[in-house]
Amino acid sequence: MTENIKLIALDMDGTLLNPEHKVSKRNREAIQKAKDEGIHVVLSTGRSLATCIDIAKSLGRSSYIVTINGGEIYDEDFNLVEQNLLDHKHVERLWEISNGHGLHFWTSTVQGQFSSQEPFEKEIGDYDWLKFGYDVEDDEVRQVILDELKNNEAFEITNSSPTNIEINPVGVNKAAALLKVCGKLGLKMNQVMAVGDSMNDLAMIREAGFGVAMGNAQEIVKEEANWVTQTNENDGVAEVIERVL
Repeated sequence: MTENIKLIALDMDGTLLNPEHKVSKRNREAIQKAKDEGIHVVLSTGRSLATCIDIAKSLGRSSYIVTINGGEIYDEDFNLVEQNLLDHKHVERLWEISNGHGLHFWTSTVQGQFSSQEPFEKEIGDYDWLKFGYDVEDDEVRQVILDELKNNEAFEITNSSPTNIEINPVGVNKAAALLKVCGKLGLKMNQVMAVGDSMNDLAMIREAGFGVAMGNAQEIVKEEANWVTQTNENDGVAEVIERVL
């Protein structure tokens, strides 16, 4: 099932990066070996380009990079090739939910990263919004918010940890982004191996030819994957790349 793999899509936090948010020597070496074999290695992350570009550069040239859960796609020279924005009226509602529940939130906009600890200097309409996220420790409150959000067909709702909620425009996810990348590279999704640990990885793990969950992944991700590798603390990415090679 893995002999046809031509592209490896890697989530970053909880997957490629260890608990210290570093790329281990073994993971680096495995990625380089895959590239030497002519396999594309594409970072596919919830992070913005600004918060992952140094790591991306340290791994050597890549054909594409998927950021903000598919909100933006960049080419090998970090030129923007795709961008998907939230509607301002929907952001206003997300803002109201945050204020109504007194939630910690963070956002990705074209103009930069902001959170509840970093007040906005302008009005909502003055920003181009890519993603809105909440961190909600209380399970009951989180469920109330999820129930409301799921009633809005404009949203793609995922998470990158069990306590957070991430909102992109509907149809914007890592699988959709990788499908576009495959189109540009002349590949099909059955030639993709996708590796991740959270709900924002679920779409690409389902749609890839070979979906891999980390040993530290959320249970639903493990259930949907073709294979479960080691944890991010134990070089799970390297283990599965070595399996492919």
